[in-house]
Amino acid sequence: MTAAKQQIDVLRVVDARRTADVDCAVVEEPLEIRLDGRAFAVIMRTPGADRELAAGFLLAEQVVASADDLGTIEYCTDRDSTADVANIVNVSLINPLLAERALAERRQTTTNSSCGLCGRRTIESLGARVAPLKSAMTTTSDVLTSLPGRLRGAQSVFDETGGLHAAGLFSLDGRLVDSAEDVGRHNAVDKVVGRRMLVDELPLGESILFVSGRTSFEIVQKALFAGIPIVASVSAPSSLAIELASDMGITLAGFVRGSAFNIYTHPERIAP
Repeated sequence: MTAAKQQIDVLRVVDARRTADVDCAVVEEPLEIRLDGRAFAVIMRTPGADRELAAGFLLAEQVVASADDLGTIEYCTDRDSTADVANIVNVSLINPLLAERALAERRQTTTNSSCGLCGRRTIESLGARVAPLKSAMTTTSDVLTSLPGRLRGAQSVFDETGGLHAAGLFSLDGRLVDSAEDVGRHNAVDKVVGRRMLVDELPLGESILFVSGRTSFEIVQKALFAGIPIVASVSAPSSLAIELASDMGITLAGFVRGSAFNIYTHPERIAP
């Protein structure tokens, strides 16, 4: 497995004085996801939890609906491949028709670390094809404001590189259930959701998803497919994220900093 970080030589400049030094940088490499041996997508990601990332990505792309659709997720063992086999995972599906449909609907593309939806053919196909969430679960303002610090405490690679996003899955009382770091926010979410799916814990109807950085459309969409009723972030949501959260019954909060935050949709799930 490729490391998530690497040492690099740098020149540090302080008050015009240059000093040779060594720094730690986050690794970004391509992960090719194959369906039943055929190329499906290439994701720019931070190595680590690749099986979980692939599972979460396929859930978000609506290729699979649950762990029951998955056969095996294995690293490529093709000795004739010119690519690094540690950067290729092959996913076998229980129903071969799922792979056929997914491959027919998707154009081959590279998904960069800031975009989770580049492979769709049309904007219309991004529309969520699931029912709005009806969860009556609630949390409190105190729990919500505690999440940035609790997630930050789990960001070990960020401490060394300063270059990673994080996603954390929390219980309604603020307990950290799972977390992941990646160069892409949406990749971190896929890793967390994929890990819960592989142990058959979906839907996550009693959970809070908290992400570093901003909340974009694809983050809310991934939460929707995983059944997560509350999504929050350190920074701002986009207008499309707010629209999707409103339409699909998701509580969306942003700018969670200190004792303050904004609630954009469905505020009834966050008690004073």
